[in-house]
Amino acid sequence: MTTVAEVMNKMVRCVRENDSLSAAAKVMWDCDCGAVPVLSQIGERPVGMITDRDICMATWSRDSAPSAIPVSSAMSKNLYYCAPTDDITVAESIIRTKQIRRLPVIDSSGRLVGILSLADVARRTARPGLVSADIRPDELAQLVADISQPPGNAARISA
Repeated sequence: MTTVAEVMNKMVRCVRENDSLSAAAKVMWDCDCGAVPVLSQIGERPVGMITDRDICMATWSRDSAPSAIPVSSAMSKNLYYCAPTDDITVAESIIRTKQIRRLPVIDSSGRLVGILSLADVARRTARPGLVSADIRPDELAQLVADISQPPGNAARISA
C-alpha cells in the first residue's frame, strides 16, 4: 500500500481568502503552478482552491483588475481533500469522481500538510522498477480521460 504522504508535494504555497487575485497569480507564477490552496483569513484552515482559470474568468466577467478582486470571490469553495495516511487509490478515486487535478492533503487537526497532483500520481506510476498494484499505467490513462470529460458527464469508476 502506498500512502498519499509518500507521493504528495509537501512544499505547498497558499494564499489567504482576503488576498487579491494579483497575489494569487504571483504565487502561481513564482511556483510555476496553476492552482493554490486558499486558507482562512485567520489560522491555517483550508477553505478553498483558486486556479489560474478562476483568476482569468473573474477578471474578465467583472471587467476589473486582479488587484481589485479578493480571492474569496473567485475561489472554489467546494474543497475536496484527502489525508496523508490515505491509500493513494483513495485519493485517485476522489480525483476521478470530482474531476480535479490537484487534491489538498489535510491532517487530522485540519491543517494543510501537502498537495497531491495528477502529475504526482503519474510520476509514481511511471517510476522504473516500481512493483506496485496501486495504479497501473492503463488506469492512469483512464484517470486522465475521466477528469478530462466535460462537466456533468459521469466519470467511469474502476472496480
